[in-house]
Amino acid sequence: MDSARKKPFTLTRDNGKLSLGQRIFYEENGFILFPRLMPMDVLKKCDQRFEEIASGKIPKGTMIVMKDVKDRKSVNKIQDFVFDDVLKEYIEHKDILDVVESFTGPNIMAMHTMLIAKPPDVGFGSSRHPPHQDLYYFPFRSEDKIVAAWTAIEECNIENGCLYVLPGSHKKYPLLPHVYPPGSVNKLYHGIQDLKEPLNWVYLKMDPGDTVFFHPKLIHGSGVNKSKGTRKAISAHYAASDCHYIEVDGTVQQSIKEEVLEVAKRKYPGVEINFADVWRIKSGIVRGIRSSL
Repeated sequence: MDSARKKPFTLTRDNGKLSLGQRIFYEENGFILFPRLMPMDVLKKCDQRFEEIASGKIPKGTMIVMKDVKDRKSVNKIQDFVFDDVLKEYIEHKDILDVVESFTGPNIMAMHTMLIAKPPDVGFGSSRHPPHQDLYYFPFRSEDKIVAAWTAIEECNIENGCLYVLPGSHKKYPLLPHVYPPGSVNKLYHGIQDLKEPLNWVYLKMDPGDTVFFHPKLIHGSGVNKSKGTRKAISAHYAASDCHYIEVDGTVQQSIKEEVLEVAKRKYPGVEINFADVWRIKSGIVRGIRSSL
């Protein structure tokens, strides 16, 4: 515990990468933004790689290419690129991992990877991602050794559907039930439906290279893209390699487990696969030593 702070630090570690003020801000709010953290040359290569994969110029391999539920010509996301030679430059970048280490410790797994190209909405609101907690998707713990890194490739603002976050919600709320909201949203875009009290959302307007790190229980979402262009961003969820898998049957995560396994069985027909296996397949060590995960 720092002498300037009465409460012990539980979410951050003193590895010299975060200032005292940054540590306090993250502990209290559940997120912290670093302006211009990622160099543009890396982001430009990632952007070009997205276009090559989305257009079919190069094979997707084990990556998942997702299309908008209403505009089937529009690729809105590429997932699970931890082994792609180009896109892994982002998830293994020293500037990202040095900050991640402040939350996870020195042994770091990249668990979930996404390049999101939120397309212009075609009038159904499908480009929005309703308020949610990322921990809902993850069958591993400890939650306090998991962190997301989310970097703007293009300018992100309210018009094109930037992230919005609910500061402090990682401490105030447990892991809440998530369901598909009324109306049209994309596959696996579950959301929290019972946030009824006044909510002080903070909209994260970001320039290319800006990177926000946030806790997996932080409630956040993104709005409809009302612009005429995409809103591209690249993201990875990291966890300490000594985290462990848990059983989620009988919890609020059972429904997402069942939906993910339906997708996995179509992708790997005839293969016996469980929820933890899905995550083992698409994750990889990026710093230090692999252990439980």
